[in-house]
Amino acid sequence: MSGDNNAKAYWSATLGLLTKVLVIWFVVSYGAGILFADALNGIKLGGYPVGFWFAQQGSIYVFIALIFWYAKKMGDIDRKFGMQED
Repeated sequence: MSGDNNAKAYWSATLGLLTKVLVIWFVVSYGAGILFADALNGIKLGGYPVGFWFAQQGSIYVFIALIFWYAKKMGDIDRKFGMQED
């Protein structure tokens, strides 16, 4: 039974991380680039409105950072539950 409980806990932790990643992705891509663009355009970054900057390239930087963050956190989850690939 403990193996089954371990697998369920691992899957739950994995789904929790995936949910966080998808929420961040949605907020940055759809939120900052579309929904909140008008509000963000009042702020300038490098001479450009922040809403425009997020829509054009800021979201890409966030997504790249998100990939590395996800890989690190997934590695932490793997080690915690003994699923790492050494």
